[in-house]
Amino acid sequence: MRNPFAFLPALFSADSARTHLRDREAQLTHMALHDQETGLGNRLSLERRAAGSGRIHVVLVGVDRFEVVRNAIGYDSMARLLITLGQRLSALSDGAPVARVGGGALGMVFECDGDEAALALAGRLCEAAQSPVTLDGAPVDIALTAGVARAAEVNRNVPSPVDRASIAVDQARAARRRTAAFDAERYGDPAGNLSLIGEMMAALAKDELSLAYQPKYDFRGQRINAVEALMRWTHPRRGAVSPDLFIAMAEETGHIRPLTEWAIRRAIADQKRLAAAGHALTVSVNISGRLLSDESFADFALAEVAASKADLCFEITETAVMDNPDLALRIVERFAGAGISVSLDDYGSGLSSLTYLKQIRADELKIDKSFIVGLDQSSRDALLVKSTIDLAHSLGLKVTAEGVETPTALALLRGMGCDMAQGYLIGRPAPMAELLERLAGPAILDATAAA
Repeated sequence: MRNPFAFLPALFSADSARTHLRDREAQLTHMALHDQETGLGNRLSLERRAAGSGRIHVVLVGVDRFEVVRNAIGYDSMARLLITLGQRLSALSDGAPVARVGGGALGMVFECDGDEAALALAGRLCEAAQSPVTLDGAPVDIALTAGVARAAEVNRNVPSPVDRASIAVDQARAARRRTAAFDAERYGDPAGNLSLIGEMMAALAKDELSLAYQPKYDFRGQRINAVEALMRWTHPRRGAVSPDLFIAMAEETGHIRPLTEWAIRRAIADQKRLAAAGHALTVSVNISGRLLSDESFADFALAEVAASKADLCFEITETAVMDNPDLALRIVERFAGAGISVSLDDYGSGLSSLTYLKQIRADELKIDKSFIVGLDQSSRDALLVKSTIDLAHSLGLKVTAEGVETPTALALLRGMGCDMAQGYLIGRPAPMAELLERLAGPAILDATAAA
């Protein structure tokens, strides 16, 4: 007799296969949407949740100095820290899902009425979530920075809202702020900038760049006795390109050396032209910090100056010696030994230190314009400027004040014993032809005449 239940094993086998297939698909879907190290959602899951109405904002919370902390506590402990931080953020947001994006960044999606509301929310999350995390009985301090991006914003350079929020984190850190919304204008057009570098190098080869010169006024001699060379580039289609853009791009892409070598050669040639017109002026050239660790660049600069017997001043910033201080100080020593003046630019704008002044062989200190602009309105700025002038003089340095724009500031600086002034009151950066015309005018400048 035929067994009436003979079909059951086959049926159970088919059901088992279907169940296994569903489980396998669920496992694959979970893996596709979750970070394998922490179990938190991943970037893809965050991108999916970010799709929606114009009220949706992506908030990305980044652990500051992530790599430093991770190297200190180890990879496993850092994963546990991120899990704990994710749990905190979720609890603070009524159970909202948290995704890990990149190394030390956790992302969430919220509905907010505008960027200001999203920024306020991000600030509250950072404040509440950055208390120390205890791992194996030891507290680990963390600091958080948040970036915000509106999901529905249209940006052809950065179409992903998660990427925009990540960039906003970087922009917040650069501005030393706790939170920031994505700023498309500040971010610019990186793809266009990359092509701009190629065009800049072509323009350099064709000698299509130029130098503008801003005069420096000597208080004692009551005359213009020096100029600072500033690079300019007029693009055939884009017009005047900001030096902040193309010089910064040249530094980041490794093209700052040929740009600086061209500037030194042009400055030497222009100085000869000035001398032929009866104006013996020192010409200052800005030197990137990246070149202060390049011995072969130093060889080039020294050879050019020696061959031309030019009277040059190299302006450097304090941060220029930070990457490789021993080599940078040695190169500066070589410049000074060869008769090239060295000026410490933007003094006061960074973490200015007495150790820096003690070690470096310089001739001039330039007080940053941020202290000079409010000189006639702030007694605090005036005190700082006077103290800096006295300190520099005690170290044998001359002092130039940048950003002099009013006769009052000029008169105050003269009374403080400042050596030189530079700024729009003295003269704006101008091409060589305009500079020669300016120098052909009255040599004496005082507060009354300036007014």
